[in-house]
Amino acid sequence: MTQESLLKFTRRGVLGAFAATALTAAPTYSNAAGFLRGGGDIRRIRMYSGRTGESIDMIYWIEGKYLKDALKEVNHFMRDWRTGTSIRMDTRTIDVMAAAHNLMDASEPYMLLSGYRSPQTNAMLRARSSGVAKKSLHMKGQAADLRMKGRSVSQIARAAASCSGGGVGRYSGSNFVHMDCGQVRTWGR
Repeated sequence: MTQESLLKFTRRGVLGAFAATALTAAPTYSNAAGFLRGGGDIRRIRMYSGRTGESIDMIYWIEGKYLKDALKEVNHFMRDWRTGTSIRMDTRTIDVMAAAHNLMDASEPYMLLSGYRSPQTNAMLRARSSGVAKKSLHMKGQAADLRMKGRSVSQIARAAASCSGGGVGRYSGSNFVHMDCGQVRTWGR
């Protein structure tokens, strides 16, 4: 192998080398609609949890392929923090979250309030609040409740709704937005 051939890197090879690590900067998507149709080369998710103190800044999709190790980390991060249990999160929800984040052109990560919820956690929350669905998509790994300090509930919800990838709920009183990959619908103020 010549020195010249060693210096030639393919785009895919370089991206693959960085895929399993948290990045401080990555290319952005051109728009959410193209992103959800499969356009773009990279999908990235950035979140932190006030409950566990953990954060994640992860490329989880490159050139048409989900990265298994990256998704395992996302699944663990989005676990039910009360029970420590996790399941495979639906990638459609992660895609909507990432596309909405990109649309807001925000550098700050989401604060994850709730990702996966075990049936026990959902029942406990339902007993405390009438706003928790009995058959919540959180229990299927298909929903997330998120907030951002630098964006309003309205801004986050508009970005998520524009993706037309599922349900978007505004919870202004509690300062968070619900995103899921269920039927396209919106609610709340």
